[in-house]
Amino acid sequence: MVIIMPKVSVIMGVYNCKNIDNLYRSVMSIVQQTFIDWEFIICNDGSTDNTLEILKDLEKLDKRIKIITYEKNNGLAYALNLCIKFASGLYIARMDDDDISAIDRLEKQIVFLDENKNIDFVGSIANVFNEKGIWGVLKMPEYPTKNDFLWNIPFIHPSMVFRRNVFENITYNTGFLNKRCEDYTLLMELYSSGLKGYNIQEPLINYQVENGEKKYRLMQDRICEAIVRYRGYKKNRMLLKGIPYIIKPIILGLIPQMIFKEVKKIQYKNMEK
Repeated sequence: MVIIMPKVSVIMGVYNCKNIDNLYRSVMSIVQQTFIDWEFIICNDGSTDNTLEILKDLEKLDKRIKIITYEKNNGLAYALNLCIKFASGLYIARMDDDDISAIDRLEKQIVFLDENKNIDFVGSIANVFNEKGIWGVLKMPEYPTKNDFLWNIPFIHPSMVFRRNVFENITYNTGFLNKRCEDYTLLMELYSSGLKGYNIQEPLINYQVENGEKKYRLMQDRICEAIVRYRGYKKNRMLLKGIPYIIKPIILGLIPQMIFKEVKKIQYKNMEK
């Protein structure tokens, strides 16, 4: 008996889904892809509400959707690592439960990776949206370098597709410090190992961001990010130039919400130009 493996494994971690409609739209944006050779592995990260029941209903929509679950909430990094363990695709694509993929997202990213063997993972820019619709564009550098990690992470995590071999020696760090910045840690680790990424300069996902709103983050989480930045800069041999940026998350946490909101509005409007 010949077992045919899917070319792409899409992975998602879900914990206590707050918006069923958003989750449904997110899942359907993968189901309706023009590229059809995929499996969709969704991990229920120990939800304490009815999330698992919702996911089981979604699983019935398409035989390519697979639900894995466990009782204790272990965090997104743990959930994604488990998804990768169960994945059988040549490529690993990320997806979040409140974002929406363009209908041809996977097709364009897989064609790109097939044609560019020197690139290990690919992301894209994104439309940013809220309940009122699309209100801006989040741009990323086309060819991110180590220096692009200084100000912020130069990739949109849920827009990314990785070659499977990327995760042979490096996985998501499940340590306490990485609870809110597992993507930052992973990508700096990948760059320090010599791997390279690319961002398609076309919005292939709609990325949910409230109109300039700053997501509430405990100062403890911001301190953890500062430590992650320090370690990542050191590993990538850019600690000296990175010193001013290490405390950036802490400084941002001290900015009043009203000022932060206006700055973000200007930022995204400028990105549209």
